[in-house]
Amino acid sequence: MSKLQVGDNRHGAGSSSSTAVPSAATSMDIPAAPQDPVASEKHSNLDQPEKGNGQPEGKFSVGITLRTVVMTILTAMGGFIFGYDTGQISGFLEMRVFLERFGERTPVTNEHQYGYYFTNVRSGLIVGLLSIGTLIGCLIAGPLANKYGRKWCIPAWCGIFSIGVVAQVAVGTGDWVGIVMGRWTAGLGVGALSVLVPLYMSETSPVNVRGAVVACYQLFITIGIFTADCINYGTESRNDTGSYRIPMGVGWIWALILGVGIIFLPESPRHDFNHNNPSRARTTMSKFYGLPETHPVLNSEFAEIEQVMRLTAGNHPWYEAITGPRMFYRVALAMALQMLQQLTGANYFFYYGTSIFQGVGIDNSYVTAMILGGVNVGATFFGVWMARHFRRRESLYIAALWQFMCFIVFASVGQFLFKDAEIGSSTAKTAGTVMIVFACLFIVGFATTWGPLVWACIGEMFPYRYRAVGMACATSANWFWNFMLAFFTPFITGDIQYAYGYVFAGCNLAAFIVVFFFLIESSGKTLEEVDQMYLLHVKPIGSAKFEFDEETKKSIGTVGTDKMDIEAKGMGIRKKEEAGVGGGMQGEGEFENTDYSGSNHPVTSSGGNGRL
Repeated sequence: MSKLQVGDNRHGAGSSSSTAVPSAATSMDIPAAPQDPVASEKHSNLDQPEKGNGQPEGKFSVGITLRTVVMTILTAMGGFIFGYDTGQISGFLEMRVFLERFGERTPVTNEHQYGYYFTNVRSGLIVGLLSIGTLIGCLIAGPLANKYGRKWCIPAWCGIFSIGVVAQVAVGTGDWVGIVMGRWTAGLGVGALSVLVPLYMSETSPVNVRGAVVACYQLFITIGIFTADCINYGTESRNDTGSYRIPMGVGWIWALILGVGIIFLPESPRHDFNHNNPSRARTTMSKFYGLPETHPVLNSEFAEIEQVMRLTAGNHPWYEAITGPRMFYRVALAMALQMLQQLTGANYFFYYGTSIFQGVGIDNSYVTAMILGGVNVGATFFGVWMARHFRRRESLYIAALWQFMCFIVFASVGQFLFKDAEIGSSTAKTAGTVMIVFACLFIVGFATTWGPLVWACIGEMFPYRYRAVGMACATSANWFWNFMLAFFTPFITGDIQYAYGYVFAGCNLAAFIVVFFFLIESSGKTLEEVDQMYLLHVKPIGSAKFEFDEETKKSIGTVGTDKMDIEAKGMGIRKKEEAGVGGGMQGEGEFENTDYSGSNHPVTSSGGNGRL
């Protein structure tokens, strides 16, 4: 295959380094690679597939410490808080006492059994204002965490979430605006935790288990949804305000566990390194790895962290995350993936599942919500395993087609059979059963792929320098579309009912196209290697088989976005002058469009977790 020139261009054509080079018009001034492998080369992929005797060839296998397990369970409560708050609201909308206190009067009908109902605007705001709060929270949490630390920001945001819970519990009859504002306040905490918790997990956990640790955030989201469904089922028959206040108040417990528990955990070692406290960072990493501070594995990681922190020091304006090399492509792709994660239609069931299945024939529609929640939890356990054993791209685009099929069946049966069938008839029961089955099949596909893997993909496609801003942009897209669906779903289902499923079917087809044609396979690659693949314009189709040659591998630690001293020139990038020699202009998309995807090297399939 073609090779990228990694030799020092300042020494002219005599450089003997041999790797692929774009055309002369698009070459960059890149520092020479050292002759010896960089520190990260020796132990950077501890989670690679095992060979021969059960240990990675030439690597040291690190076990899982009890400290890592405790940290994972405790911090994943941030995901539990998100899932619990998502799951409980669906049940509230059908509770008699909640309807009587916050709904509007209407004649008693089969559709409105209690003589009260929520208008589309009111139900949309009650459900959706949480997402507006989360959108704001996730955007402001990152800068605050950089200044005050990941650890100490988490209790503060747990406190804000708790204020929102107290506000919802305390509001009186008719004060539905108080419920809305309480959910908005709680959303600030949920959104901030959705950034801080995965960030703390990824910066603290050992390399070999990092993928599984971060995937547990999504797992705890599903457990939180299921727990809320069970508690709603246990309280919905009460004739007092405890029917909804008990589930609301229980949410405060999860925030208390996380907010107090995190105090007993150490600060993120990356944050300590970046704030002139390397000795404490070394001690923290040593404890989580279960190895002495002088162990070669830790020395390797310490050296790489110090190198990257040094290279990325200084001020980097947020817009560099868009104007940087191939960064606009990556940010747009990450935002599209997060948007499509919402538009697959999963929250259609979780937010409005109780209402959707109320007439299916099951006596208590809360049972249906528990069924969906249980399927979601079970499938996500399998998804955590899949994250380490299957490729990202293939899992996502195959699942998109599976979800497309499920929604086609769900929408067709609902629109043409169930909608007009007489309640209690054999047609209604048969059609309703089919709809529940395909809803569960959809949840299985989503929970094993689009739920956890999208977070893994966006975490792997950005270089360290721009990762915080890139992930903030992507996460904000997730919360924005979360709100759009929560608010407008009542209007849409009121007009087209189950035909709404065709909209989600089309979105899943679009998800297939985006993943198949634009997403590069990142499993089995370090973060530095993934960065290089985007810079080289490796074609997504066939990218799973792409492998760097040995000389290029040696230069991975010294060549990449994080190693460039660059300045923005509109949408282009100029490498700043070094040693009196100017760097060449590198515009967006100016790398030579060479097909780098035709390698026949063996395919790796473990989780692609880099050092940072």
